[in-house]
Amino acid sequence: MATRTTSVRRAPATDHARVQGAVERVYQALRARILDNAWPPGHQALEQELALEMGVSRTPVREALIRLHNEGLVEVVPRHGVRVLPVSPVDMAEIYAILTSLESLAAELAAKRKPGAAALAPLEAACREMEAALAADDLDAWAKADERFHLQLVSLCDNRRLAEVVINFWDRAHRARMVTLRMRPRPTHSTREHRAVVKAIRAGDPAKARDLHRAHRERGAVELTEILKQFRLSSL
Repeated sequence: MATRTTSVRRAPATDHARVQGAVERVYQALRARILDNAWPPGHQALEQELALEMGVSRTPVREALIRLHNEGLVEVVPRHGVRVLPVSPVDMAEIYAILTSLESLAAELAAKRKPGAAALAPLEAACREMEAALAADDLDAWAKADERFHLQLVSLCDNRRLAEVVINFWDRAHRARMVTLRMRPRPTHSTREHRAVVKAIRAGDPAKARDLHRAHRERGAVELTEILKQFRLSSL
């Protein structure tokens, strides 16, 4: 008696997970290119070329590009794929205003919790890394440590929604920070200010932690504005 073979179809849920995994992989790769300026403002890319490069169909690429479009990083250009959008001085002023307010609140909330040594260890480590990077004259390493400090700070406030908003806008400012990194004065002030914020949080002084961080962010915003004026940068 012949044995009947039954083909097993892939479960729809598995197919969906596979597609979403591809979308996430493409999205993260393209977003990194934009934020790190590997794709500068004005760069154009075609869906089909990206699909071939990344070994996926056009569907994950299209969905990833829609996410980037919704974040304000790219513009969809009919028959030309997408174009990377610039960050204008007005954009940066608005982003810094948001970061200044929310990060200062995060510092205040963190100080109210008066975290112990273990919770503060990542901030302390980031400060040491910034100091070591300055000593080695490695601005790229300094920028990475600075980013870790700010992300750890908002994580420490124990407010998930606040952290999500800050991280979103922090990423949007990343391009401008990297473009102007070597145009700015040596960031010794910034490193010292980070240490002062940590000290206020450790002491459980919410008002001082908030005010120190606000002053730190406001100084950085003024510094960036002066660079934009000095080099006549209409966009980044």
